[in-house]
Amino acid sequence: MNNQLTLPAALSSVNWRSLAGPLLVIMILAMMILPLPPFLLDILFTFNIALAIMVLLVSLYTKKTLDFAVFPTVLLITTLLRLSLNVASTRVVLLEGHTGPDAAGKVIEAFGHFLVGGNYAVGLVVFVILVLINFVVITKGAGRIAEVSARFTLDAMPGKQMAIDADLNAGLIGEDAARKRRAEISQEADFYGSMDGASKFVRGDAVAGIMIMLINIVGGLVIGVLQHNLDLATAARNYALLTIGDGLVAQIPALVISTAAGIVVSRVATDEDIGQQMLGQLFSRPQVLMLTAGIIGVMGLIPGMPHFAFLLLAILLGGLAYVVSHRTAAAEPQLPHQEVLATEIQDASWEDVMPVDTLGLEVGYRLIPLVDKAQDGDLLKRINGARKKFAQEVGFLPPAVHIRDNLELRPNAYRITLKGAEVGHGEAYGGMYLAINPGRVTAVLPGAATQDPAFGLPAVWVEAALRDQAQTHGYTVVDASTVVTTHLNHLIHSHAAELLGRQELQQLLDHLGRNAPKLVEDLVPKLLPLSALQKVLQNLLEEGVHIRDMRTIVEILAEHAPRTQDTNELTVVTRNALGRAIVQQFYAPGAELQVISLNHDLESILMQAVQSSTVSGAGIDPGLADTLLKEASAAAQRQEQLGLPVVLLVPAQIRVLLSRFLRRAIPQLKVISHSEVPDSKSIKVTSILGGKA
Repeated sequence: MNNQLTLPAALSSVNWRSLAGPLLVIMILAMMILPLPPFLLDILFTFNIALAIMVLLVSLYTKKTLDFAVFPTVLLITTLLRLSLNVASTRVVLLEGHTGPDAAGKVIEAFGHFLVGGNYAVGLVVFVILVLINFVVITKGAGRIAEVSARFTLDAMPGKQMAIDADLNAGLIGEDAARKRRAEISQEADFYGSMDGASKFVRGDAVAGIMIMLINIVGGLVIGVLQHNLDLATAARNYALLTIGDGLVAQIPALVISTAAGIVVSRVATDEDIGQQMLGQLFSRPQVLMLTAGIIGVMGLIPGMPHFAFLLLAILLGGLAYVVSHRTAAAEPQLPHQEVLATEIQDASWEDVMPVDTLGLEVGYRLIPLVDKAQDGDLLKRINGARKKFAQEVGFLPPAVHIRDNLELRPNAYRITLKGAEVGHGEAYGGMYLAINPGRVTAVLPGAATQDPAFGLPAVWVEAALRDQAQTHGYTVVDASTVVTTHLNHLIHSHAAELLGRQELQQLLDHLGRNAPKLVEDLVPKLLPLSALQKVLQNLLEEGVHIRDMRTIVEILAEHAPRTQDTNELTVVTRNALGRAIVQQFYAPGAELQVISLNHDLESILMQAVQSSTVSGAGIDPGLADTLLKEASAAAQRQEQLGLPVVLLVPAQIRVLLSRFLRRAIPQLKVISHSEVPDSKSIKVTSILGGKA
């Protein structure tokens, strides 16, 4: 069997559209080398003018820049086409210019005679003016707009991509729509970047046009006088007119293309083309038209002014204002007042009420790269890791952190919110490292001095090159993402009780119910309402007690709930049941408990205060409270210096009182009771409040 295709079959299988671009470029380059007859030059110059008009019209009817994404390439090809035609026509002008003004074709002759009246001095001035307009005004402005647009488009990409991710996560769009929108953002940035470079072609074309004109005039005079024995006036008239016609026939399409480039990059994308935008926004306000008509009319009455032109235009503008005002009034619906009110009431809905994020992170625009995966930002990954670690350590999954950019913040600032209220803020610098001083550094580093936003330790922001040096001097060095994540993690642990809402608690019970369904059913809601269970767990979390052992918690509450519904009493019995886990949070297994304790007399006074007080946590004498606070703060500082846990051991009757009293002033101090300490643990008192060890 013959597997070879015949020539007609092979030609029919060729995709001619894919060959159009290469063939066009090859033909343009060939024009620079091969001589072209005047007739073919006329055809190609006419095609160049038609192509410029087509490009201008397409740019006028384009609604979005990406609808004409091939424009930078078209700009390059048309510039190359004009230069090729200049080279081809220059060859014909210099070879045949002595024969007359039509030596290079009828198109060049028409532009040299008709447009400038056969006067090469006028033609020279017109040509220079066109080049200056193209080079100095249109091309320079379009290039600047393209440069700024490219810069702002690139700066806005992370925010746009975050918005797409947010819409995708919220279910507002599908994966295909998100992929399409990401591609459009990337194409838009590529377009403006290409336009920034393509505008340089047009500017170079204008310079080349001036150089080609000067070379043609000088070369034509030399050739005409020395080779063809023409007198200087005849040579100047022939070659100058041909050169100026050649320049005009190339520069006019160049001016049209440059205008199209300016229109493409300067327009704001809407659902309307340029004509609709101009008519809809420039001539849609009758007040503006009426005032303009009045001013022009007054100017037309000034003696010496051309009255007819000014007054005619004033009348036309006044008539247009009248028509627009009546059309606008007719377009407005005349509804009764009651119907307008009903429409306003109907427009408002519960959809207008925006929910408050439980956990939020707002970042300045310079921190957007930290959360943008396209720029290798790893903050989202770190935050997810922090939530996972929190769930493993504390015992429930915290709400998701909603991240958004906030232009009201400083560029490098961030803000952490809890239920819409700020609970923490700080600054981070991408590409730099925070060197934290833990108290034993050996040198001072150059950089911006600050404080660790999570724990308030002295720190300094240093360049990446100083990272190893900072570690050598004893600093703890972390990057910007770690700074934000650590701060967020610290605040999540500090506000764990507030993060345990009804929804999180129900999810926790559902998770426990998969393994022990009967245990959960017997407690909630038969013996204890969900709100009471939530309060008990929040009490535990407020004092830094994890709730990982939910089985024990539910069993203890199920045992004591028939006897009492007091959440404070239920918290006490739950803490006693979790005593081993509570102690293990502060001490390693098998370690001796080195604790702070109370003087016996002070214990008696506090017990009397509790018994005589009708309100829990009240009744301490102000003088005694001040002394107790000072001694507890000093003892906590000594414990930290010794590297020991800051734990105060007290009788069970006064544990709640002291915990609430000392928690706000000394947050690192944990108060436990004797009943929470396992019998197998040995205790050593390192400090006594109200006495000596």
